Amino acid sequence: MKTSEGNKLTDAQNELYGWIKKYMKDFQHSPSIRQMMQAMGLKSPAPIQSRLRHLQEKGYISWQEGKARTMQIVDEIIEGVPIMGSVAAGGLIETYSDVQENLDISDVLKNKNVFALTVNGDSMIDACIADGDMVLMEPITDTYSLRNGTIVSAMVPGLGTTLKYFAKRGGKIFLEAANPDYEPIELNLDEVVFQGKLLAVWRKL
Repeated sequence: MKTSEGNKLTDAQNELYGWIKKYMKDFQHSPSIRQMMQAMGLKSPAPIQSRLRHLQEKGYISWQEGKARTMQIVDEIIEGVPIMGSVAAGGLIETYSDVQENLDISDVLKNKNVFALTVNGDSMIDACIADGDMVLMEPITDTYSLRNGTIVSAMVPGLGTTLKYFAKRGGKIFLEAANPDYEPIELNLDEVVFQGKLLAVWRKL
């Protein structure tokens, strides 16, 4: 995985990340918090949970907090998906059985330094982003180039990270949900750190 300076891991985070990758390669599933505690020689789950949050924020893992078995290694990307033809969303069209080419997404993701986040909650449900979905995010290099209506992952120091529509009005930043049950979050520009903008949504059925 290509990482920026801000995405580099501490020694403790790197130790846990390396152990998780080996464990998942050996056992084909993610470890429990207790297993991670034992491997790292810790007696409390808090340091493990903190390291996991940092690994997710830096784009190394996808993880639903409180559900360790949902963990995935972001850098283990499939090489290509076969394009099987076309499908109609309206009437019926002829289908094609011959595989002509592969949809290769690996180079696109790696070149853009894409990272993944697991969605917790339903605030973006009207944008077809549901609880448990994985969103692929492209890092934001220039905050001032963000356009209103872009879906972003934003970190508000002291409060946490959220996935919302970006809007800028009258010198203020608004993080707006795609669900009428949630009020917009109003902030000053210096009160928020934008991690990335939405590139794709991955959903396991």
